Amino acid sequence: MGEPGDPPEGTPESAPGGGGEDEYRSVVFDESFIRAARLQEFSAQERITDHAPAVRRRPGLRRGFTRQAVILVILIVIAFGTAIYMGVRNPYQGVTARRPEPLRMTVIPLSPQGRVPGTVSVSELYAHSPAAEFRTAAEGINLPPEQHTAHFSESQVYAALTTAKDYLVESSLDPDVLTGKAVRPVRILLDPQQLDQFDRSFDRPAADGRHEATGWLVRFDPKQAELADTGIRVQGTLRATESDADTLEVVSDHTFVYALRPAGAGSDAKASLFTVRRELHFRFDRDDLRMHQAEMLVSYVQAGPLSCSVDSAAHLHPLLAGQTPKEGGPAGTDPFATGGTTSLCGALAPGAQPAL
Repeated sequence: MGEPGDPPEGTPESAPGGGGEDEYRSVVFDESFIRAARLQEFSAQERITDHAPAVRRRPGLRRGFTRQAVILVILIVIAFGTAIYMGVRNPYQGVTARRPEPLRMTVIPLSPQGRVPGTVSVSELYAHSPAAEFRTAAEGINLPPEQHTAHFSESQVYAALTTAKDYLVESSLDPDVLTGKAVRPVRILLDPQQLDQFDRSFDRPAADGRHEATGWLVRFDPKQAELADTGIRVQGTLRATESDADTLEVVSDHTFVYALRPAGAGSDAKASLFTVRRELHFRFDRDDLRMHQAEMLVSYVQAGPLSCSVDSAAHLHPLLAGQTPKEGGPAGTDPFATGGTTSLCGALAPGAQPAL
């Protein structure tokens, strides 16, 4: 039986099954395909009139940027420009390229003018000394009021002052550092580019103004002296200033007073006081502030009672209760030697020691 639309007598035998449209169904072209064709057939009238070929070539379609493409290009340009701007404005660019200067250090021994006073009672020593009103340990290292500079915020200035205080605590108050058992607590607070100088100062200490271990920290000869009291007395100041748009400097000036006894003598042995005044200059770039580390510029140290003739580059060799300074002045200075430093020694004023 025939389908609707078929001739009454059915589909001719010569016709393909399903109707003639099925044969060409896969090659039917929609209007957009026809409009996009590069070749176009002339009409019959055109062929009769102009004797033209059966077909002619159509001009190519004019294609331009779509709105989405234009927006994408604009976004890429903006992102690229932002990346360039941020690279130019990077606050750390160029700062880390500056190589820190070597630490310049001066260690001046102060020689007493007679016997070193001493007593068994540490509290009595402090009570009769100029350190009677000093605070104990880290409490004596006070930070100044919060402040900011033209190019550094209060938090950045605070970070610089805190790092300087931590350096003072570790290098002047840590019992392991003072007795020569450790240096790492101090080392980790330094700018990495100064570590070679620091390490050499402990591997091969020399009184050359660059490689004295006692310029970096306070430490006593453990074979000679030990702490009689861990309550070290401290007094001093911290001050921060801006040296340029990328650098902060902190100057510390503190006096530390230690109670010492002969090594291994026991608590019944007489104790004496040993005074160290340290003036340190720190420098911080923005990387240092971020990493909680400092660059050391200057270390100026006065310490006594000491003998002027004893080398203080590796350790301080304090004169203890009842001892007098050894004969002889500081090591000779050769004015013909380049790169050296002048050997210095001072006299410890009688008023700087306990009046017992």
